[in-house]
Amino acid sequence: MKTHVYKKLGILLSAILLLSGCKDEGTFDNNVYLVTPTLEIILNKPSVTTDERTLQIGIAKPEAEDIRADFTVDPSLVARYNKAHSEQAILLSEEYYSLTENSTVIAAGSVISNPVTVHFDKINTLDMETVYVLPVRVANTNLSVLESESITYYVVRGGALINVVADLEDNYLYTTAWKNATPLNGLTQFTLEALIRARNFDRMISTIMGIEGNFLIRLGDANFPPNQIQVATSAGNMPTADASTKGLDANQWVHIAVTFQGTAPRSIKVYVNGNLQSEASTTLTSRNLGTAGLNGFQIGRSYADDRFLAGEFAECRIWNVERTPEEIAANPYNVPVDSPGLVAYWKCDDGAGNIVKDHTANENHLISKSAIRWTPVSLPEKK
Repeated sequence: MKTHVYKKLGILLSAILLLSGCKDEGTFDNNVYLVTPTLEIILNKPSVTTDERTLQIGIAKPEAEDIRADFTVDPSLVARYNKAHSEQAILLSEEYYSLTENSTVIAAGSVISNPVTVHFDKINTLDMETVYVLPVRVANTNLSVLESESITYYVVRGGALINVVADLEDNYLYTTAWKNATPLNGLTQFTLEALIRARNFDRMISTIMGIEGNFLIRLGDANFPPNQIQVATSAGNMPTADASTKGLDANQWVHIAVTFQGTAPRSIKVYVNGNLQSEASTTLTSRNLGTAGLNGFQIGRSYADDRFLAGEFAECRIWNVERTPEEIAANPYNVPVDSPGLVAYWKCDDGAGNIVKDHTANENHLISKSAIRWTPVSLPEKK
């Protein structure tokens, strides 16, 4: 925000200096204007409940006395905003915002005011399909106001649930030590989920997530279609090969969920895009997934580095419950981080660096073998 403020001040000062070269200083009008953005977009996403923005005013040259100004919400400006932006926005109700102060001051001898915070609350309870606008005007100053820089429009609109994903081609995620492995061990039932987009299936095995020789979700195997999901466990693999009906398409986002039930009737089930694709019985009773290192839990690797998935990952999760078909189908793009039973949640949306954050309270963050390629996306895709 400071960079924006100083950049804006610099532009206005340059213009003023140019004008002052043609005018006598005594005739120059020292106008009040907004130094913070005049249009701010706030995305309405299920995972975002609050937001904060800053309001500040400035003047071109210091004055000998304090310059005071009010910030006023002006509902009449909604129509102006809609006309200028070809929108059908409605006024944001008072229950969704508050200002720390309704006025601000540029102290004598200064050129910028103290900041006022605009706090937005319960954003995710607003209708995703509706555009809301909060017009705030600078008013009641003891100097004239530069009209073109006197109004800020805060616009709340539905945003993509996922904006960036991790490309793990020739890469993978793992940990050298779990911060809290306890919730991942001794699991008598669990659900593993991942949202993936594979560019191709040009290798015998492409790994999604899990532990080699323990419980692993992968694509392909020897004498098995390279684009079909296989669950490989210490008690055997499932399902049988069936490329004609169970093969995945390249360059398509696919939500994969695998459930395990270790009490009778013991079972493993595979879901693709919320639909049950395969199921089989198992002799396994429990699994430990909280194993670290290259022989432990990984995303995008198993046994060898060349078993990566040539594509992108998002929404990788571990639950300590067998999720129902309805729960799996309802939440491919996002779940609350405090959901009951959610013990690990790597959204893979960090956008920078080589650490992928675990959004649960367990904080079992993963690291990558090499630099992650972060890919901008907009999910779910509009049809």
